[in-house]
Amino acid sequence: MWWGTAIEAPDPGALARFYSDLLGWPIGHEEPGTTVLAAPEGPFVVFQEATGYTPPVWPPVDGQQRTMMHFDFQVGDLESAVAEAVALGATVAAEQPQPNVRVLLDPAGHPFCLVLDEE
Repeated sequence: MWWGTAIEAPDPGALARFYSDLLGWPIGHEEPGTTVLAAPEGPFVVFQEATGYTPPVWPPVDGQQRTMMHFDFQVGDLESAVAEAVALGATVAAEQPQPNVRVLLDPAGHPFCLVLDEE
């Protein structure tokens, strides 16, 4: 059995390559309009082309496209992980709700979190 999630984007291949570079996970399949990122020993992440895509707004604003899901990634060094993500095309969100978490926006505007492993 396998499972995964699908994420809409205006350019699914580019967004999948962003996460592939960020996480070191391979592209498992690519065809026009769909690119699959294969997590080692985990779920598939499918990026699908969306016509008329509107990126979510972070933080949420009534009446605007809300985030419907987001990724959380645990990291050992928060500042270097943020720098790496930014170098790959992410942007740091203006609002940061916690000191041990950084909210970033991927190249398609989806928010994701880098969470410091404090153990």
